Amino acid sequence: MFACLHGPGNLTAIAFDFSPAVEAIVGQALSPANASLSTVTFDVSGLDRLFGLPQDVAAAIARRVREAGLTAHLALAANPDAAICAARGFPGVSIIPYGDEAKFLAPLPLTLLDPAPQLLETLERWGIRRFHEMAALPPLGIAERLGAEGMRLRELARGEAERKLRRIEEPLTFEDQIELEYPVELLEPLAFLLARLINGLATRLATRALATDELRLRLQLETRATHARTLHLPVPTLDTKAFLKLLQLDLEAHPPAAPVVHLWMGVNPVKPQAAQSGLFVPVAPEPVKLSLTLARIQALVGEGRAGIPELLDTHRPDAFRVQSNAAFRVESNAALNAKPAAAPISAAPRLALRLFRPARAARVAIASSQPSFVTAEGIRGKVIERAGPWRTSGDWWTLDPWQRDEWDIALSDGALYRIYCEPRGWFVEGAYD
Repeated sequence: MFACLHGPGNLTAIAFDFSPAVEAIVGQALSPANASLSTVTFDVSGLDRLFGLPQDVAAAIARRVREAGLTAHLALAANPDAAICAARGFPGVSIIPYGDEAKFLAPLPLTLLDPAPQLLETLERWGIRRFHEMAALPPLGIAERLGAEGMRLRELARGEAERKLRRIEEPLTFEDQIELEYPVELLEPLAFLLARLINGLATRLATRALATDELRLRLQLETRATHARTLHLPVPTLDTKAFLKLLQLDLEAHPPAAPVVHLWMGVNPVKPQAAQSGLFVPVAPEPVKLSLTLARIQALVGEGRAGIPELLDTHRPDAFRVQSNAAFRVESNAALNAKPAAAPISAAPRLALRLFRPARAARVAIASSQPSFVTAEGIRGKVIERAGPWRTSGDWWTLDPWQRDEWDIALSDGALYRIYCEPRGWFVEGAYD
């Protein structure tokens, strides 16, 4: 059985209250003044077990319409098109018995069927203006003179059309929530509840061949405050163990300020990313596992102390910052398998500077404005050879200017070092291999 609502307002929401199979009808209004009217039809099969007879089902739908503050015509029939015609053509509530569709719809005007203008003009010349007049025409004659469109109109006028609903697809939203009877204070029982939400959402995503690249968690606290956290993943995945561990580490670093009384979680549905590695290429770590490793390191060393280094746009030596919230960039297979270009071979010898982090504070003896003796942690000797100074400075227009003089020196212990002098003092920056 199908029901149809015709009237002003948002009737689609009411239809979804009774059935997941809902179709919005686009067609001709009864008059220009009623151009704002909408029509929805929905499958009410099985509601008799809940409400009883068709009259009781119609009463429940009509009551829901009144509760919503709307007015609409309602019709119930064995097929959706008969219900649509009855709702558009008759006021109030109409219930069409099975097998009596043609008799019930007989007095309705043909304009309700939205025929083509040329076909409607032809029927007007023949004197066919009502459903019962169209239903009485012989099918063979209609097929010869009016074609398939005429046969469709006759079938609709007799209430014999059978088809499936063109269902409205609801937008995919993947959310879940848990209302707690007692507040939760510790992270361990909270992790158990988070696992329930994660596993449920992951199952719903997997049934639709989807994954997620974002987790959104919102905790309602006992103080009526809200604790919200969002985790961005480098690639779409369905690794529930990684999801739970990432949320645990994040909550350990940013714990809620009060006991939790309500949990809400939402995910961003996206298509999973397919990757194929080369047969003879070593398997790289999964990006999600890299994010999990980074979160564990941050839990040990502190927030903002682990991440991806980024060079700064400045001439300040060794200037960089750490992007703690940056996601790892996943290279394509072609880029991963591509061989690096061979560096040009040079006959000139090269030295590598091994930096000390942090630079070692030093005491330097000066002779003739040049360093002559250097003492630092693990370093002590007389300067045998030197090159410099190379003077650099910058950012003088900011609150954090810098300037330094650099030397490359050879000490009496046989090692080569780079030292520099700045307003804070002398430092050994590194040793040459």
